[in-house]
Amino acid sequence: MTELPPVGIGTWENTDPEACANAVQTALEMGYRHVDTADIYGNEEHVGAGIARADVDREAFVLASKAHTQATGLTYDAVIETAEQSLDRLGVDALDLFYVHWPTGEYDAEETLPAFDELVADGLIREVGVSNFTPELVEEAMDVLDAPVFANQVEMHPLLQQAELVAHAQAHDYYLVAYSPLARGDVFEVPELNEIADKHGVSEAQVSLAWLRSKDNVVAIPKATSRAHIEDNYASLDLELDEEDIATIDGIEREDRHLDFEAAPWN
Repeated sequence: MTELPPVGIGTWENTDPEACANAVQTALEMGYRHVDTADIYGNEEHVGAGIARADVDREAFVLASKAHTQATGLTYDAVIETAEQSLDRLGVDALDLFYVHWPTGEYDAEETLPAFDELVADGLIREVGVSNFTPELVEEAMDVLDAPVFANQVEMHPLLQQAELVAHAQAHDYYLVAYSPLARGDVFEVPELNEIADKHGVSEAQVSLAWLRSKDNVVAIPKATSRAHIEDNYASLDLELDEEDIATIDGIEREDRHLDFEAAPWN
């Protein structure tokens, strides 16, 4: 089975062709082994260019993309078409991980998910993921799919700790992939994180990523475009928070959700 490293490179909103390709190349050559994109990001070709430039074997890293109801749709045929188009844009033969981006719009478990099983059977994708799913929707997907649910990608950071989803992922042995793991920069303004960062002589970004890494079954995909930020996020792998640090962050009682709308499954 595919394994997800604790930190990957996210590419949401990274649509400048050269900046995106350079970020992916830089991350891979630095040691990142998980690259995340989506059809609706409009940057798969740029991600593919970065992959092609990087002096890293394709088999050495996990490549993930997603099918979105507002892009090409989530009917059976649309999912197959989306996957094939993503492979073409990325310039690869297979995706290691392919997600249902949102359980909204055309999403219907009985209609949508069999297409993912078909893609696995045909060797076009290796693992099936879901994104922005509640525990109940994950369990529904598990019931419908022949393949296991490999990952659920959700917003998660010290200001949105997702305790219920973490427990569910651990109980059912799938990955929780944290997007916006730096709360879109808000982690730099949290007193508890400021103190822990000062204590260890590191950035608040590193503290947030190390905290996420401390949770079983949780990995993070911070978005970064500059070499400095890509390096800083990767350096979080060298930071070991102590029990007091983790307890302090666990005790932050905020629920700041950056990506929210009326049709979201938790509303």
